[in-house]
Amino acid sequence: PMAAADPQVLALAAQVTESREQDIPLLLLKLKGILSSPSLGCEGLKKIKQDIYDYGLTQYCLLVLRQDHSRLPGGWATAAQLAEILSHCCVGPEMKEDPEEFYKKFLPSAIDNLLVLGKRLQTRFSRAIKDKEKQDFLHWFQTVTGAICWLFSGHIQLSACVLQNDHFLQLLITDDVEIAIVMMSVLHNILRINSSVLLQVDKETLHSVLDELVYKLSSTTNPAVGSAATKLLLLVAKLCKQLVQLLTARYKGLKGLLNEQWTGKGFDRELNQLLDVLYLEQSNGKGEMQKQHQAACVIQATWRGFQTRKRMKKLPEAVTTLQRSFRAKREQELQHLTKQKEDEALKLQMQLQRQRAMRLFHERQLALLERVHASQVDKYMEEMEEKSALTIQRFWRGYRARRIFHQQKQSLKEYKAAVIIQRAACKFLEKRRRRRPLSPWKEPKGLTDEQRLALQQKVDDYIKLHPASQMSEEMSKELHMQAQEKLAQFLLRSRMDQRAAQRRETLLAQVNTDVELLMNAPGLAETTEKDVGVFMSRSVPVATKARQSHNTMLKYTRWPWWKKLGDEFMEDDVIPDEALNSELETLFIGGRK
Repeated sequence: PMAAADPQVLALAAQVTESREQDIPLLLLKLKGILSSPSLGCEGLKKIKQDIYDYGLTQYCLLVLRQDHSRLPGGWATAAQLAEILSHCCVGPEMKEDPEEFYKKFLPSAIDNLLVLGKRLQTRFSRAIKDKEKQDFLHWFQTVTGAICWLFSGHIQLSACVLQNDHFLQLLITDDVEIAIVMMSVLHNILRINSSVLLQVDKETLHSVLDELVYKLSSTTNPAVGSAATKLLLLVAKLCKQLVQLLTARYKGLKGLLNEQWTGKGFDRELNQLLDVLYLEQSNGKGEMQKQHQAACVIQATWRGFQTRKRMKKLPEAVTTLQRSFRAKREQELQHLTKQKEDEALKLQMQLQRQRAMRLFHERQLALLERVHASQVDKYMEEMEEKSALTIQRFWRGYRARRIFHQQKQSLKEYKAAVIIQRAACKFLEKRRRRRPLSPWKEPKGLTDEQRLALQQKVDDYIKLHPASQMSEEMSKELHMQAQEKLAQFLLRSRMDQRAAQRRETLLAQVNTDVELLMNAPGLAETTEKDVGVFMSRSVPVATKARQSHNTMLKYTRWPWWKKLGDEFMEDDVIPDEALNSELETLFIGGRK
């Protein structure tokens, strides 16, 4: 296709590719001259449009339409001409390569961009103050809408896309008379080209379009707007009977509105046709409505009978549920009354006890005052007040200390746990530091021959200066025998000292056990034969100490995890003080050695 491409299209594509972005819109206007060349026939025009699409010029037009044309060369007039060029380029060519990209993506995108351009022109038309500006924007808007009509006339499937576009609905509901008339003419062209399009769109879009047409009839007195809206409703009514039923059912006062407000406005022929269609549908719908009413009555009677029978079947269960709920509620009320009575009785009892205590207190006070001399009454009252104040202060301090302790108990527990965790972490890090692997051993460099000779010379000189003393073989054997005898004596003496130390430790442990039993022993008046047997037997202290050790171990196992955390990181070769103490304390468990 590149070899058979039109030279004008090829040259324009090269210029667009090499030009700046702001110059592209003016270059694309040359497509209008290429398309309107008189030497082109029908097949030649299709070929030109195909080349324009293949070389991306159509896509350039689509991209330019998305920009803000108020800042581009040529302004909105260039945008309107590009919209017209885009619609002509999209109608006619036969896409043989990748048709889905063209029909499913490019064409809907072109419709959307054209409607967006129309919305921008409508906004500036509404803001314009001068008549010349208004006429220009209206002319450009009509050019864009004409391009839209040309585009969906060549591709009928785009009519539904136009109706369902939000920008189309926004343009349709505008209050500008000129814009509204143009948009209703676009809608008329859509219905003329695709008569079933209103049945293809969703109900929300259909209702929005019909609501806007009826609203224009009810809210304006402009004959042009009324004529366009009436013609559209007549066309809608002629297209499908379902739409006539929708108009009759959805807009009850439409016939009266048309008779009262729009009769004699210059379009009576279309108005009378629309009224005849609506009255005919109403007369045909009366018999249908009567039948539907009778059918609805039968259905309602059957449904009510079914519901009544269903309720009658569920009546015993409902009664049971009601009785259960009543009994539960009554039981709850009785419990509440009982609790209330108990609370009142307790409150009355406490009040009586308080009154009795106060009465007893006053009686004691009077009795004491009778016994105390009159000159000592003030002193006695001061002492009583001081004692009372001390008692109140003591109770208050105790209450405050307990409250503070309970408040700080959790924080203190967390603090201890944090300290234990930190200590364990420090031990672990210290252990890992000590076990850090040594650097790899490097073999020392060997000596050279000169260094070896110099070192040998130094050794020889030292031997000459310090000759070794000579010892005979007999003297060496005698010295060896003396060393062996002294070593044997030392080992024997150390073994005997070790046994003596073990006996002392065993005796000391036994004495400690006996002292502890004596300290915890009952008095002589309370002594029994069983207590005497404890001191006569050597196995009872052993069992007692074993029980104590077992209880200590159980208590240790019940500690929280953070108290025992330090034991996991203890060195294998380091024995803690607690372990040493436990070893020494358990020496006497087995009795004498």
